[in-house]
Amino acid sequence: MAQEAANAKELQKQFQQELTAKETAANKDRTGKGLRVRFGQTRGRNPKVVDWEAFDTDQPETLPVSIQEFMSLTKTPETQQGQSLLVSYLVDGFNSSQYAAASDVLSEYTEPNWPDSLVKSFKQAVNGYIAASGVSVEDAVSLMKPAIQKGFDARMAAASATK
Repeated sequence: MAQEAANAKELQKQFQQELTAKETAANKDRTGKGLRVRFGQTRGRNPKVVDWEAFDTDQPETLPVSIQEFMSLTKTPETQQGQSLLVSYLVDGFNSSQYAAASDVLSEYTEPNWPDSLVKSFKQAVNGYIAASGVSVEDAVSLMKPAIQKGFDARMAAASATK
């Protein structure tokens, strides 16, 4: 049984690499701002490979910076129907962001004045510690947060001292 699971994981890894290669090939001529081709699978008993266009959030320089630019890149018409479509995009995005924030168990332990890079590092460190040690979230946070906060405070004090 363990061998079958290992084989299944290896096949999934190979399949994911093939999809990544397809994405790279499909996007090789796409530069600048705009949509990129993505590949994935349908859900269900007989999954099929599907492709669609989406913004690549891993490449911030390709993302629109205004509503007008978004509408232009997505070819959303500037009509009432287009505005309704834009509102549906906004609602979907808002709902997705709210769910992501609400379901992030560590977000309640971060401080609002921490920069995004520190929040990300904190969450990675706590998750890594939990995975390695098997302790609870609360125990990991109570161990790590004071040190991280102390380091942040020291950096902030040093920065204000140089001003």
